[in-house]
Amino acid sequence: MRHIPVFRWVLTVGVLLIACSAALYMAAPGMPELRQIDLTVLDEEPDGSCRVSWTDPFDHTSREGHYRCEADRDPMLKAPNYEEGSDRGWDTGFVVAEGDDKGELYVLGQDDETTDSRLGLSDILVTAGLLLASVGLVGGNLRALPRLRGVDRDLVRRGRHLSRAADALAEDHARAVTAVREAWDRLHRTRLGEELDRIPVARLHHDDGTPFRTDAWERAGLRTVRDVLEGGVWTLGQVPGVGRRTAEHALAAARRTAGRTSGDLLVRISPDRPTPGTTALVVALHVLVNAGPDAREAARTAETLATRLESLLDETAEAAGHRTLLLAGPEQRLRTRAAMAELRVLLDEAEQGTVDRGFGQASADLLRGPDGARDELGAWVDFESRTKEYYRVLEEVTAGVPLPVDPLPLPGTDEDVPGSAVPGP
Repeated sequence: MRHIPVFRWVLTVGVLLIACSAALYMAAPGMPELRQIDLTVLDEEPDGSCRVSWTDPFDHTSREGHYRCEADRDPMLKAPNYEEGSDRGWDTGFVVAEGDDKGELYVLGQDDETTDSRLGLSDILVTAGLLLASVGLVGGNLRALPRLRGVDRDLVRRGRHLSRAADALAEDHARAVTAVREAWDRLHRTRLGEELDRIPVARLHHDDGTPFRTDAWERAGLRTVRDVLEGGVWTLGQVPGVGRRTAEHALAAARRTAGRTSGDLLVRISPDRPTPGTTALVVALHVLVNAGPDAREAARTAETLATRLESLLDETAEAAGHRTLLLAGPEQRLRTRAAMAELRVLLDEAEQGTVDRGFGQASADLLRGPDGARDELGAWVDFESRTKEYYRVLEEVTAGVPLPVDPLPLPGTDEDVPGSAVPGP
């Protein structure tokens, strides 16, 4: 529905009426500059209507005209008493002393009716204008009050607190998962390198199945598939009789062999024969296993909730200030109110389900990392008692993670774990 600024228009009309009132007041005729003169009354009626003559004080000419004499003046000033033997009387009057009517007779009060009517209309307009302007100002401010109450700052503060807790839990869980994946990857690469060290280069074939001539390779020290992968095109190119194209085909064949080997590789975790790589993996898994499925579920919830809260808080942040909210358009205010309503529902559900406290507990569990040999020993003991749980968590964490096709550049001893993991004997 389109917003109609009613009070803004009311205020505008009120201001226009006040402006019209001022214009009428300025246009009302006022008293001109006058000069008093003597009048010779040539003819006079009982009501004071008379015909007079006078000498223009500006151009000194004799002039005649109609005037309203003072009917109640002394009879001695009226004809024929004023001047024996004539029908003339005497009175005083005023002529205009400036402007286009200079020298014309002016009767005091002759413009009062016009002036009074215009001033009266001016008073009516200013009264109506002030009333409308007051309604527009008061109504507009009252209408703006709900906008100032549109953003509940305490609600936004609680939303930000929950968003920080959700972000922290999601980051802590991601950090724990990354630690497992990195340990898994390093161990898998080490095992892959060991397996590729057992595959002679004589097993490498061209795309069409033709075996490579590898006698010169072996004499140059490239005896296994791992030697080819780590040597690369430039090392192969140093072998007599090997060109760049042959070297590139050999490297591609070695990578295909490494990919097949990596997919078939089983990485064993044996508590009887621990290595730095398997120990690092078990310790990393120990954090997730101890945190339990509730922590993993809380982390998933936190990730979803953090994304939704970020969107809602961004929407409310645009109208967080009173000035910003007052200047906001109707569509933005509607979006803000909708975001606040959804934020309130999310917070109520989170607090009733004690989600925020659960986030804090899950973060604390996920932050309990290893602290020396004692924790490593404890992780191995726990692994022996809950082996299936460790492998289940490892499968969850590594599911969908691409398998490496290159071994570590340096020879390793069972360090790092990707691929499928199976319990040791």
